[in-house]
Amino acid sequence: MLALTGLGAFMVALDALVVAAALTTIRRDLHASVEALEWTVNAYTLSFAVFMMPAAVIGERWGRRRTYAAGLVLFTVASIGCASASSVPVLVATRAVQGAGAAVVMPLAMALLGVAFGPERRGWAIGVFSGLTGLAVLGGPVIGGVVTQGLAWQWIFWINVPVGAVAVPLVLRRVSESRGGARRLDPGGMALLTGAVFGVVWGVVRGAAVGWSSPEVPAALVGGGLLLAAFVAWERRAAQPMVPMGLFRSRSFTAANAAGLLLTAALYGAVFFNAQFMQVVFGSGPLVAGLRLLPWTATLFLVAPLAGRVVDRIGERPLVVAGLTLQAVGMFWIGLVGSTTSYAGLVVPLMVAGCGVSMAMPAAQSASVGAAPPEMVGIASGLYAMTRQLGGVIGVAVLGAVFVGAGGYASFPTAFARALVAGGVLSLLGAVAGLGVASRRGPREPAPAVRTAQEVG
Repeated sequence: MLALTGLGAFMVALDALVVAAALTTIRRDLHASVEALEWTVNAYTLSFAVFMMPAAVIGERWGRRRTYAAGLVLFTVASIGCASASSVPVLVATRAVQGAGAAVVMPLAMALLGVAFGPERRGWAIGVFSGLTGLAVLGGPVIGGVVTQGLAWQWIFWINVPVGAVAVPLVLRRVSESRGGARRLDPGGMALLTGAVFGVVWGVVRGAAVGWSSPEVPAALVGGGLLLAAFVAWERRAAQPMVPMGLFRSRSFTAANAAGLLLTAALYGAVFFNAQFMQVVFGSGPLVAGLRLLPWTATLFLVAPLAGRVVDRIGERPLVVAGLTLQAVGMFWIGLVGSTTSYAGLVVPLMVAGCGVSMAMPAAQSASVGAAPPEMVGIASGLYAMTRQLGGVIGVAVLGAVFVGAGGYASFPTAFARALVAGGVLSLLGAVAGLGVASRRGPREPAPAVRTAQEVG
């Protein structure tokens, strides 16, 4: 179970930033702007985020194993479309479809894992699972660099095809079927959330491109905010909401999700620019640029499973707070010295940031799932995964806006430094949010009962 769920999660997490080391090559081949490059990442992540909760609901009703396998099929087919794209609009569109497949795979993998492992071993299993997904995110530039330089950037998508072809029959044959409570889809909530996130991200990305005084920027931001308020009001009144707002009455659940969002925002934004920094400033090829991020990647692979074991003994809060603080220190350090030092001067701060991610990622995920009632574990897993993906969209958009505002590619070292400092600020905000996670000393915070509008009536 751990191997097969980890394989699917690794594949979809890898594709979130596997394009990072190939961005410079894609920019040249397809004549793409910074804004277009951001959308090659954000189209995937945004689609990943907004379809995740409906996918979790479908999995609870239709069967988690069957839905998980269907998600792998969709992801694999969309990967063929990405590999065949000959223009930026086609690549962005197929990346969005690929993200929809990923939205099915990730929450169902987490739900299958949560059902398979009891509380006494769940922290360890989630630690291994988080280590694999985190390794995929940070290892994306390495693999992307190897494939781009050795073959072509299109092959970063072709490699998904044989993996999917092998994984789907194994999942159908070896994973036991399970279901959760019967819930209805919430198309109204999904439409409102999609519009809200798209409006906010569009405003941030376009603000950096056309200027913050352009009428479309405040219109998009205000429209996104209004749609978000409408989404919250809709979910409070829905008989079976996509996002049960009652879960957020748990301070620990809310804090864990906020910490996960900010952690991923800083992480995705930093990975987006670090791989390009290695190529633009140090003149590295895609392969070397990816390999130079190994100090970051290797720490995650080694530390995350250990962090999962520690969570079972001391609780999640210390690891969330300490991990995000370390990530902030590493990003501030890179931002301050990156443009004035050799690569050797970046090795230690990369390791510091990597250790921080490794500590905080499994702890925040465990705190979120552990704060939910047993019957809501699948929905809580999907909600946490959705929150993380929204963080990725926001992080790339925010750090991209800071980068463009500081001069963009015309003054890359300065712009890169300011973007990394912005990532450090997001990490510190995540550490503050992590203070709200319940302490393991004494009884755990009881998860509140989640009632529907019909039950309240």
